[in-house]
Amino acid sequence: MLAAAAAAQPSPDAMRWARAVAESGTLATLLPLIQQKELDELVAAHPELTPKEKEALRAIALRVYQAGRERLIAGETLALARQLSVGDLREIAKFNSSEAAARYRVALPKVIAGTMQAMADMDYKRDVLTAYCKDTGKLCAQ
Repeated sequence: MLAAAAAAQPSPDAMRWARAVAESGTLATLLPLIQQKELDELVAAHPELTPKEKEALRAIALRVYQAGRERLIAGETLALARQLSVGDLREIAKFNSSEAAARYRVALPKVIAGTMQAMADMDYKRDVLTAYCKDTGKLCAQ
């Protein structure tokens, strides 16, 4: 049993390349934006705090963010190393360090925002039930 668990552990090389991919991937790109949005909302929700208290809140938030980010990147690193070959990880890391990938990471938040806007009125369950009602006459809203 212990041998099987040890065999499932990725090699140090796989972990190194997977870490490079994780550090330059979508999650790493979006986490700072999410953190900033959440923190701004948190500070705005507490107008009773003095400027010094808000500064302390922001410092604590940064510490919590950094610990959480490390946990997420470490988890992604391990998952990538388990799912992809060293060769694939190396190629992805090389791409992620390219100018095209850098431009992609800059554009990604706006792309996601545009996608979310396109989804604004979508409701999968509602749409399925509407189509089912139309086709069968059953499960129609009252």
